[in-house]
Amino acid sequence: MTDTAARYLYLARHGEASEDETTLTENGRRQAVLLGERLRSTPLSVIHHGPLPRAQQTAELIGAQLDGVPLNRSEPAGDYVPYLPTKEELPPDAADALLGFLAQVPEEERDPGPALARRALAEFTGLVEGDRPRHELVVTHNFLIGWLVRAALDAPEWRWLGLNHSNAALTVIRYAPGRPSSVLFHNDMGHLPAELRWTGFPPELHA
Repeated sequence: MTDTAARYLYLARHGEASEDETTLTENGRRQAVLLGERLRSTPLSVIHHGPLPRAQQTAELIGAQLDGVPLNRSEPAGDYVPYLPTKEELPPDAADALLGFLAQVPEEERDPGPALARRALAEFTGLVEGDRPRHELVVTHNFLIGWLVRAALDAPEWRWLGLNHSNAALTVIRYAPGRPSSVLFHNDMGHLPAELRWTGFPPELHA
């Protein structure tokens, strides 16, 4: 029988991006550096990142603060809609608004999403082989973080909707032998000064 050990999955949304999303803003670069500094004491084995520039640049800036942690470009860490619910699955009072939101997402982010989401679950979640815990960081986008958090909590597949994540905030999920997966913390911005918090979040959701 193969031994299995715990996986600690660190999830970070990319830093604040320019309006055309082709690069990070100065604030986004600062956010990424500060997140990297926070993770210096974490025994990360790899930094996975999505293929879009804002995720790749964030991962590179985080990696520059660490000691030799390799970067891995990953399609499943990209920006896409992970699951397309039917109207019947959704709460009646919110169904029209949620489906209207999803209809605005470009086809290239919507159509391949479910297959990529299944790959993300296979690649990033669950126990690891061996007898040593593994710590991995995924630098990604808001939708995927919501998808992985809802999966860790065994919530319905549509429930990735409504789980928002700020730029360069940190979420950690633990998968341990003999225990249910647990979200250790979510959307943590403790490493960011006040002026760099809540970017990427709708203003009405700032707390």
